[in-house]
Amino acid sequence: MTEEVTHSKTGGRVPPQDIETEKSLLGAIMISDGVLTEVSTLLKPEDFYEARHQIIYRAMMNLYDAHRPIDLITLTNELKTLKKLNEVGKATYLTELSTYVQTAANAKAYAEIIERCSTRRKLIAAGTEIIEKAYSDDANVNALVGAAEKELFAVSDKIIKSDYRTMDDLAAEAFDRIEMLYKNKGTLRGLKTGFRDIDKKTAGFQKGDLVIVGARPAMGKTTFAQNLAYNIASINNKGVLFFSMEMGSGEIMDRMVSSISGVDNWNVRTGNMTSDQVNQVEDALATLSEIPLFIDDTSSMDITEIRNKARRAMHDHEIGAVIIDYLQLIQGSDRYKGQRVQEVTEISRGLKIMARELKIPVIALAQLSRNVTGRDDPTPVLSDIRESGSIEQDADLVLFLHRPDYYHQNDKDYEKTNITELIIAKHRHGATGKIELYFKEELLRFISLDKTHE
Repeated sequence: MTEEVTHSKTGGRVPPQDIETEKSLLGAIMISDGVLTEVSTLLKPEDFYEARHQIIYRAMMNLYDAHRPIDLITLTNELKTLKKLNEVGKATYLTELSTYVQTAANAKAYAEIIERCSTRRKLIAAGTEIIEKAYSDDANVNALVGAAEKELFAVSDKIIKSDYRTMDDLAAEAFDRIEMLYKNKGTLRGLKTGFRDIDKKTAGFQKGDLVIVGARPAMGKTTFAQNLAYNIASINNKGVLFFSMEMGSGEIMDRMVSSISGVDNWNVRTGNMTSDQVNQVEDALATLSEIPLFIDDTSSMDITEIRNKARRAMHDHEIGAVIIDYLQLIQGSDRYKGQRVQEVTEISRGLKIMARELKIPVIALAQLSRNVTGRDDPTPVLSDIRESGSIEQDADLVLFLHRPDYYHQNDKDYEKTNITELIIAKHRHGATGKIELYFKEELLRFISLDKTHE
């Protein structure tokens, strides 16, 4: 498919357009729900050259905004409602579009071609208007130059975003934010984590931040992430999208039920419970059913798929945070296939960009190297993150989980403490340090230590 500028039979030039690509994109949207989420930020209805494609895309946007599926039946009904079905070629043309492509894999590329054609048409229209005005004998040159700049800037704004902001605007915004914090002393700027000492140290997880939670195997990082997911969703009443690439959704539910109900996890998994415990489990399930927590247990995804799914979830629900278990399981793109350091660099940068774009904290678990040979102290440090350079650079907050019990379990006369150290190894906005959490192993639950004895 190529972008075209053709000549009409009368010698006139037809503006840049690619009807085949427009049909391919519309067909891709009809066969895959996620396509419109990805391309809606690139294209508006008027970017399509053919008038009936503009109408169809606008109807698709109506369905998308109403959180309804987009397929042959729903699109036909929407166009009937708009009294536009005959104008687009009736259901016959929609059927043709629905079978025009076999896969939606190239949808973004189609959208980019359509966008380029649209931009070129706008440049031609702006240039034509400037030429017509310039031919006028009574044209004021200064006014003409100003009008020309305005026409061209209107086009360039589509592709070159003017994202800079004045200090005046920023100062006013900062004053409102700081005044609110002053009047509400103790109010966290970010999302509450459900762990008192973490919230004190970080002021909550902040919008746009990439939070890395690193640990060696058997330290409880998945359990900690599941505790975080439940806490953030229930305390802040904000949706949490949890990507679990290592553990199935059924197992996650069992673990959460145990944590909330207070029934030993092994008993929940085996069904070896008393009638009272069954009641506790039922109460826990009722509680879980009410919180805005969403679990995606797709085992293999790349950063683009994760970002698209997060965008779609943001559209459908009020998502406040994304949690990913875990970073090293995310697939790299074909661009760096076989070059793991470059793949991880691409992934960590993609996660940070996603956090900034969606304006939410993105929390990603990271596997730490097992190798502590030659070190007297096994406490994790930043260099322990596998392929750590880019992860450390992109992260705003790096937390490590460390269980001293694990390294003393074979020591004679050692008394188990069940204390887990949460080490703040990097904090872009504040101080580093160490927090202690108590781990209830049988319930798979971390809790803040009560140091006040209240």
